[in-house]
Amino acid sequence: MVVKADRLPAPGETILGGEFMMAPGGKGANQAVAAARLGGEVCLIAKVGDDMFGLRSVELFSREGIDTSSMVVDPEKPSGVALITVDANGENCIVVASGANARLRPGDLERAGEKIKQAALIVMQLEIPLPTVEWVVTLAAQHKVRVILNPAPACALPDGLLGSLFLITPNQTEAEMLTGVVVSDIAGAEKAARVLATRGVRNVVITMGAQGAVLLEGDRFEEIAAPVVKAVDTTAAGDVFCGALAVAIAEGLSMTKAVAFGCRAAAISVTRMGAQPSAPRREEVERQFGRE
Repeated sequence: MVVKADRLPAPGETILGGEFMMAPGGKGANQAVAAARLGGEVCLIAKVGDDMFGLRSVELFSREGIDTSSMVVDPEKPSGVALITVDANGENCIVVASGANARLRPGDLERAGEKIKQAALIVMQLEIPLPTVEWVVTLAAQHKVRVILNPAPACALPDGLLGSLFLITPNQTEAEMLTGVVVSDIAGAEKAARVLATRGVRNVVITMGAQGAVLLEGDRFEEIAAPVVKAVDTTAAGDVFCGALAVAIAEGLSMTKAVAFGCRAAAISVTRMGAQPSAPRREEVERQFGRE
């Protein structure tokens, strides 16, 4: 649920906002929709409430061509919601009530085990319990399936988990929380990426907003610029980036080209309002920026 305002309110302050909109969101859901629109064959594993938000979400995922057969309905907890304020510059602040997401447990994923084992890539976030993330990472490692972790919202992560990841994709704030390194510029981003690498992650991508992203692939560090656009709403830009990145990697593109594709898709998404509604389709990205 999104409200636009001239600025973000200070603690204890009430301000008058303007436009209000409500649209489906959630980090995993946003990434799944982005990947599907960009040409990926997507199966979403998630937990929703037995309520209008949850039932409507499953219906919308199906319309996007997403496999929802492994989704779980919680009969007790409501679907997760996010309350978002967006200022005149497109910056936002978000409060999430996790609801059913917080109760997605390994037992809920057992029926999806074969799909996990056969996946080209698994993309996860931290809006579900960490033990569930660890269970999936362990199963994936046993079957040599690559895992991308978008560590949002950020929390302390054990080295054993990090060492089993193919790729981690924090933004600047999340990278700082994970490493203790201030990520205010490219030099700080490189330092943080190398800290994560020393903890076992094979590849690191740190998203830098309008600056684009940085990539640490093995020992090779690279800065990848984002297209210059006028931002209207940055909500879900990171999610669109992750969905696009996953599709490009699954298609066999190099890490550099995959990150660039993610930056282009995210650049389009910030030019319009909403989370899932802002995710572009493949033909739109290729029409605006070319095929690579």
